[in-house]
Amino acid sequence: MQTNSDVDTSSSAAPARADSVAHALATTTTIQILSTTTALVLTGIAPLVAPDFGLDAHWVGYQISAIYASGMFASASAGTLIARYGPVRIEQLALVCYAIALVMLISANPWIAAIASLVIGIGYGVQNPASAQILGKVTPRHRRSLIFSIKQAGVPLGGVIASLAYPALAPEIGWRLALALTAIPCLAMIAVLARHPDPPAPDRHVRGNLVANFLSEQRLVWGNPSLRVLAMLGMLYSSLQLSISAFTVSMLVDHGWTLVAAGFVAGAVQGWGAVGRISWGAIGDRLGGFRVLSLIGLIATGCMVAIWRLDDLPVALQVSVLCLFGFCMTGWNGVLLAECTRHVGPQDSGRVIGGVLVYTFLGVMIGPAALALLYEACGDYGTTFLAVSWIAGLGALLAGRMARRRSVGK
Repeated sequence: MQTNSDVDTSSSAAPARADSVAHALATTTTIQILSTTTALVLTGIAPLVAPDFGLDAHWVGYQISAIYASGMFASASAGTLIARYGPVRIEQLALVCYAIALVMLISANPWIAAIASLVIGIGYGVQNPASAQILGKVTPRHRRSLIFSIKQAGVPLGGVIASLAYPALAPEIGWRLALALTAIPCLAMIAVLARHPDPPAPDRHVRGNLVANFLSEQRLVWGNPSLRVLAMLGMLYSSLQLSISAFTVSMLVDHGWTLVAAGFVAGAVQGWGAVGRISWGAIGDRLGGFRVLSLIGLIATGCMVAIWRLDDLPVALQVSVLCLFGFCMTGWNGVLLAECTRHVGPQDSGRVIGGVLVYTFLGVMIGPAALALLYEACGDYGTTFLAVSWIAGLGALLAGRMARRRSVGK
């Protein structure tokens, strides 16, 4: 096992063929889109399906929390599962989870839906480490930030599908049939993965003690200065990413916008987030991952200060600030995941990604709830975002220090 802070994985294997990279990228990006679509499938049609469940529409928030909580624990065990069964099998497991959960949701039973949410979380938690292992094996070192960021662009794209397609489709054909149809591409991708070229060989001799392997993964993460900072950045930045997604509409309505107009702005924020993922990935390959992560934190800090005085800005500038915030706070993921793979050998990519994503899931769980409590205390979204702007600033400082340290060490 390699644990040095700067492992050059480019020399560990011959350069991958372009068609292998393209195939792996297309496959993992499609799975990422399906993962996010499945996780958010009820959010866009919550008012429509809530009466069938006998619940209020706001309960969908608890469902999302359950998914991410389950995903955090699944991510903690992903490295062990990938080492034992291989990343392709684990991607197939994730897709099976999505298909089963979608069928379970059709029951409209709250208790069955709760179990289905946990099942979705299991798939969501293991698929990112598995896809990182697949991509890390075939992607040239100098293209990793871009390739990983393109794959991660599947997250906002899945969010757009969940937000736009299902509200239009469900009233026409029924929400149950819409969910059932979603299970079909999940099952189809299982067959596609079965023909995946040159899958990494699993290690059947890996011990099955999940607790021991989890602790081993955490020692690998926290014993490496670069990985330690990346884990912290994942927690800091993910808390802000989900917060801007959760509160954009409410904040704008609170500032006098109509619901429809606020919804369009929220969609634009998500769209710029997808552009940001690819753009930051391309920049990361040129400037280095830590420099880009520091720049993202600096710009996001400025955006949050501007949000504090949002009413004082012209409407066009208000939208620009929010879109720039989304461009940054939704765009960091691929750069961070790619940077993780630069500090270990290819065989440990899945373990490291799983270990780091534990803290990303933790940030997702803590961030929106913390902002909600702050808003209850101060009654103003601008003041709330100003109060947590230090989070982005701290991320910028941590990433900047690591970038300087690595520059001096060269």
